Amino acid sequence: MTLTDETATPVHHEDLTALGARLRTALDGPYAAERSVGRATFPADDLLRDPGLDVAQSREWTLGRLRELERHGFGHAGVPDGPNSVSDPLTAVMAFEMLAHGDLSVTIKSGVQFGLFGGAVTNLGTEWHHATFLPGITDLSLLGGFAMTELGHGSDVASLETTITYDPETDEFDVHSPTPGATKAYIGNAAKDGTMAAVFGQLWVGGTCHGVHVVLVPLRDDDGNDLPGITTGDQGHKGGLLGVDNGTIRFDHVRVERRMLLDRFGGVGDDGAYSSPIENANRRFFTMLGTLVRGRVCVGGGAGITARRALSIATRYALRRRQFPAAGRPGGVLLLDYLVHQRRLLPRIARSYALGFAQNELIEALVHVQGPGDSTETEQRELETRAAGLKAMTTWFANETVQEAREACGGSGYLSENQLTEMRRDVDIFATFEGDNTVLLQSVTKALLTDFKREWSELDRSGVMQATAKVAGETVVEATSANLVLDRLASAVRRKPEETTLTDRRWHALMFEERARHSLESLARRMRAASTASGDSFEAFNALGEHVQFAAKAHLERLALQAFIDGIRGCEDPEARGVLEDLCSLYALSSIHDQRAWFLEHNRISSSRSKAIGQQLDDLCRRLRPHALGLVEGMGIPESWLGAAILRD
Repeated sequence: MTLTDETATPVHHEDLTALGARLRTALDGPYAAERSVGRATFPADDLLRDPGLDVAQSREWTLGRLRELERHGFGHAGVPDGPNSVSDPLTAVMAFEMLAHGDLSVTIKSGVQFGLFGGAVTNLGTEWHHATFLPGITDLSLLGGFAMTELGHGSDVASLETTITYDPETDEFDVHSPTPGATKAYIGNAAKDGTMAAVFGQLWVGGTCHGVHVVLVPLRDDDGNDLPGITTGDQGHKGGLLGVDNGTIRFDHVRVERRMLLDRFGGVGDDGAYSSPIENANRRFFTMLGTLVRGRVCVGGGAGITARRALSIATRYALRRRQFPAAGRPGGVLLLDYLVHQRRLLPRIARSYALGFAQNELIEALVHVQGPGDSTETEQRELETRAAGLKAMTTWFANETVQEAREACGGSGYLSENQLTEMRRDVDIFATFEGDNTVLLQSVTKALLTDFKREWSELDRSGVMQATAKVAGETVVEATSANLVLDRLASAVRRKPEETTLTDRRWHALMFEERARHSLESLARRMRAASTASGDSFEAFNALGEHVQFAAKAHLERLALQAFIDGIRGCEDPEARGVLEDLCSLYALSSIHDQRAWFLEHNRISSSRSKAIGQQLDDLCRRLRPHALGLVEGMGIPESWLGAAILRD
């Protein structure tokens, strides 16, 4: 299902400043048309849940809202509804973004139903699964869960304990939770609404384990009661997302038909033997997980939208709230006229734009890999790495930004009617679902160090040191020089960087390149040294954890700067382009300023230049202050959708 200009019926219009409209077009980038249609047609009535609703009421409202959105075409957009339909990654991501403009429980409920449960059937199943289950999934008559996580194995999917054992005598699979740690936990739709789950477990055939596979298991009867062998639990009140019915599932030798296994990448044939088109078990495992990368793209995008919502509320409030009279301002000074308040909000707006441009490039990569055209295994791995990294960076940014926006609105920000506390509660979990951020950054650095070499994907922690010794020497990733635009900019000032101005884009490129290159190369050297030393190899690797995180972040900061520069190049309006240039400088200098200790310690900047950066940030904030309204309009959140009482006239 797709949303197009031809099928859309406009239901929303907003008046923007000329600058705001141009900045929005620039930030929307290659997807400006799709996002414009989405904003114009999104059913915004009843957009936000009443924060006074309890858990049961929140769940009822959320499911009702999801059904309403499905009627308007914003439910399973991009998800095939039968065997003759195709999955449309662009429409799916655009729809998820639009849902994130409203209640995040609805966004995540939709993601569980269509993106995870529906995505598992779509990407891991065959034509029979599509024909049998997708119609019910897409029209919400079959509500399901994505039962991957276990109490004993959070991010360690390869070590899941749930077993899926083939019984040749009955031609069935026996699904079982052998220990308490095998209990599926935090599963959306499991506590109340779900009647089926896509269950991840170890597939056993003829006494041989073939690794993690996925089987569809019915959970409840038509009256909502657990089926024999199924025990579901309700995880009740949570720190946020009260509208999502997260729960637990245990299996006591539950029997399902052989064809319920999602066997696109491996299954049991009529002869009772296991076969797979991918012989290598590790490659098969990562291929199966790789088909689910869209979830991380969506979660990162949704978090970015949440940060924009929070910044829009705080900035608009700062443009109307007056406090403390001053000379020439007897009625009080606008909050945003205080430089210290500008420093709270404007650098975060700059980073929001940077991450938005980076998200656009990530979506382009997703559409290329998962679209109808050809793509390579290398492109798939690069997509997975970028999706993991940007998901981590953007969700952390959203959490920090919503809190800063709350504080920037003072006591008013603490009132539920102004939405910020609700956003803060709901976006909190984004940092740990679809992959814990710290673990995701480890995977980014691992990919950087090995250039996606297959042998690394086969390693556990105890083998990291030996493999690193083989690949980390002279072959430290092509990624260190892959960013040709930044490399060319950096080369232009590499010999005399201190002679450039603080707003010279060439100097920014040099600093970002140096940080990313040096942190990665020095990490490789440390790993190689540790691999040749005697002792506990795990502890040797474990001691490098902070360096591993830093290298990943430095790489992602570089990607964001590159994306920002590309976004500016695509902006044809002179005024908007000039504002974006200042905004990009604010992003770049804020990043350098935040880590000025590293640049000083590694002799990349002098102490005088370090001090001057703070003053330059002040100057940039003063220059951008008159454009504040246009900047928040450019982030794409209609004012009428913010739902904050403090913004009502």
